[in-house]
Amino acid sequence: MFNNKVYHKIDALSGSVATLRAEGVKYNEIAVVESRAGTSLAQVIKLDGPNVTLQIFAGARGVDTAAKVRFLGETMKVSFSDALLGRAFTGSGEPRDGGPEIEENPSPIGQPSVNPAKRIMPHQMVRTNIPMIDLFNSLVKSQKLPIFAKAGEPYNELLARIALQADSDVIVIGGMGLKYDEYLKLRNTLDKSGALSKTVMYVHTAADPTVECVLVPDVSLAVAEKFALSGKDVLVLLTNMTSFADALKEIAITMEQIPSNRGYPGDLYSQLASRYEKAVDFDGAGSITILAVTTMPGDDVTHPVPDNTGYITEGQFYLRNGRIEPFGSLSRLKQQVNKATREDHRTVMDAMIKLYAQYKETVEKQSMGFRMSAWDQKLLKYGEAFEKGMMDLSVNIPLEQALDLGWKILAQCFDKGEVGIPTKLSDKFWPAV
Repeated sequence: MFNNKVYHKIDALSGSVATLRAEGVKYNEIAVVESRAGTSLAQVIKLDGPNVTLQIFAGARGVDTAAKVRFLGETMKVSFSDALLGRAFTGSGEPRDGGPEIEENPSPIGQPSVNPAKRIMPHQMVRTNIPMIDLFNSLVKSQKLPIFAKAGEPYNELLARIALQADSDVIVIGGMGLKYDEYLKLRNTLDKSGALSKTVMYVHTAADPTVECVLVPDVSLAVAEKFALSGKDVLVLLTNMTSFADALKEIAITMEQIPSNRGYPGDLYSQLASRYEKAVDFDGAGSITILAVTTMPGDDVTHPVPDNTGYITEGQFYLRNGRIEPFGSLSRLKQQVNKATREDHRTVMDAMIKLYAQYKETVEKQSMGFRMSAWDQKLLKYGEAFEKGMMDLSVNIPLEQALDLGWKILAQCFDKGEVGIPTKLSDKFWPAV
């Protein structure tokens, strides 16, 4: 029910943050601000006795202290319908693609995550047809994993590949701080492949108000939860969580909060965890799996955003030089599904990574001028084949073909007894070269 009382005086304005005195207001409640600049929604972000602090979605430009403020008595909601699929919206749920507004089934955002006691233990693999994921660090339904990358890495292209190829019923993409051409490229890639028909996008561009950046994960995950409860397996792709954290930082500075590490708010961990913990496999319904890009300023994994993220998530992918690195990348839940794929999965994975580590040592020896032995020559040949056949992100093959390719690469570079694989498996899978 709307609050009929209209407040005619704003006590202070700073950036997009307004402070006034009001009664009976709740945290996260939505308000309507009417000013010379027009009408805009705002959200309560702080309560201090009668003093209420609002974050104005469209920014405070044109808003003065005589603006009218009316509280709506409810929190932010997002509409839900199958008509969302194929559409793109802003962080506040407004159509970005020129299509009609969707007003069906408004659902609150930012709700608590599902009680762990009500969740199913992760046990099913999400296939992406990317060997460095499927074979070496399998993604599991209801898992939460970040993609750590420095600026300039093709992480949005990787997310687009995953969106095209993942065996999920619905894809929800939450974009934060994207350049407009990045948004268009992502959308056009999905449209040309036909994957847009099962995708809904909530995108905040760098030119949009900061508060909409903060809304994107909550809106995306609220919609994902509704699809999951209707029986769909949903893959949520978020890019970029560092932009989300920077938006939190900007708002905290505007509110004159005491900063924590590198100026980020002290509750950064809780803010990130409340979003990542939305990953869930519902008993008798669908699931939510989260892949989220986290850029590392200066390629520094100790930066507060990736550092806090690592304590929350179940592993990570490192994207370096346009490839998912085998060292450092980890899916802590992969053992839940590797035993149910193919009998040689774990063995091939372990053998190939061990040999690739030896290859990296050989490359280092070669760079220092050491003489290469016959074994070193084999490792050099193997490393080149491994990087081309497994690590190149353009490779698009199912897990079973990736395993067969792994055996083929091993057989082309080594003798059967040199790879450390049990005779029982090598006799069954070793190909004739």
